[in-house]
Amino acid sequence: MLEIYDVVLIPLIIGMVQLLKLYGMPKRLLPIVALVFGVVGGIIYVYPHDIKAGTLVGLMMGLSASGLYSGGKAVVKSEV
Repeated sequence: MLEIYDVVLIPLIIGMVQLLKLYGMPKRLLPIVALVFGVVGGIIYVYPHDIKAGTLVGLMMGLSASGLYSGGKAVVKSEV
């Protein structure tokens, strides 16, 4: 499970994606970049001994950083 200090990676991912946006990366690629950063952080930092768990946690962090997780929840709630 994520420890409280592991969640600090989410704002770090957001910051790195914002820097890429400032340097001209197309906006449509930014969610994918956030996912990649999340997965890499999940595998390398959070769960270096378990690739499956690191990937899953990384996907959650990347989706949270890109806003897709909360946006997806809002869409599902509005349709129900």
